[in-house]
Amino acid sequence: EHLVMIAREERAALRTFLRALRLLPIELEWRATVWATRPLAAPATLGRVLRERVRFLDAGQMSEAEALHSAGAVALASEGIRTTPGTLLRALAARAVPVASRLPAYEELLAEGRRGLVFEPGDAQTLAAQLERLLREPELGERLRESADALRASLQWPRVADELEEVYADLVGRRHDGRADTAARRRLAGRPLIDVDLHMHTDHSYDCATPVEVLLAEARERGLGAIAITDHNEVSGALEARAKSDGVQVIVGEEVKTADQGEVIGLFIEQKIPRGMSLQETIAEIKRQGGLVYVPHPFDRLHSVPDYEHLLSVLGDIDAIEVFNPRVAIPEFNDEAVRFAAKYRIPAGAGSDAHVPQGLGSVRIRMRDFDGPEEFLESLRDADIVRNPASLLYVQALKFLQTKALPPAARRASRERRVRRATGHGGRRNS
Repeated sequence: EHLVMIAREERAALRTFLRALRLLPIELEWRATVWATRPLAAPATLGRVLRERVRFLDAGQMSEAEALHSAGAVALASEGIRTTPGTLLRALAARAVPVASRLPAYEELLAEGRRGLVFEPGDAQTLAAQLERLLREPELGERLRESADALRASLQWPRVADELEEVYADLVGRRHDGRADTAARRRLAGRPLIDVDLHMHTDHSYDCATPVEVLLAEARERGLGAIAITDHNEVSGALEARAKSDGVQVIVGEEVKTADQGEVIGLFIEQKIPRGMSLQETIAEIKRQGGLVYVPHPFDRLHSVPDYEHLLSVLGDIDAIEVFNPRVAIPEFNDEAVRFAAKYRIPAGAGSDAHVPQGLGSVRIRMRDFDGPEEFLESLRDADIVRNPASLLYVQALKFLQTKALPPAARRASRERRVRRATGHGGRRNS
């Protein structure tokens, strides 16, 4: 009987295997192979009897597949530091009997002992006893192999290839059509480039104290050509800004809280969308108004966001996705959004999510000037994201001071002073 260990687990696993081999009765006929990706020398403490029966091979001498197909039993002795369930699956596919430590990653594949034998992690004595059972009872090994037949059939390459094709067909079916709108592209070709911030708030949001006038003045000073005002569950601030705007294009938006599936932004809308509807109902209302569905901070677990499953269910209705938000504290959440947008060919947007003027334009999109949602979306396809992130701690502290730290009367007085400065009626404006 040929016993094999694939040395991909931690080194302690090999020590457990070798200790178990020392405990096997000498009169039993067996040989063992330790296979490793790189040359692996036999331990100096290996006795003469084991040296005669155990060989150490690397990938240059034999492939892993050859080692597994020659095996009667394959030992997996990890103590949980570096489990290799892939090795166990390959052993089953090769009709070898796995003898594995009792770890969740292995037990699930062994179907509670119906496809192989187990032992407690680090217990060389029980590992030796299980190997001895297989050596003395060939019919036990055959029963275990037969129990794995159904799983083995599912691991054959034709079936795996079919499943892989199904996965990719589903992915391709979900991807957006990335082809350009040639008519819109021609109209945009001669337009100037402008900087756009697609996510910000005014004092019409419950958690922001920035007056509309101050926001507009700050946008002009920072060279923004267009802004999307996306107050929480409200469009009144955006409508007011559009009416008062001078030199900055204002996209009317709303960041809507759904019932239990996070937030979604409607861009180019005119009417307030009530909070508390399902994600699908909210999207339907955005579409009814002729707006665009824009998903903010989609994978930021510190915000209220739709989970991956819910995003997939509405993928065809998403027009754009926010791939960079400087208020996202963990950069990997933004990175995940970048990958999601690329995977499904969804136009990528970005916005400061500013709740204080100092955060405005900390990230901006450089894109061709546009007129309406159709041109906006086409321009967004070729846009560049320019990042200049303000300190999150700094802008969060300012937000707290402006919305929480001052008593109501002081906040009102502060607001009036800021509006006077922004509109030129209060002397020199402080940036």
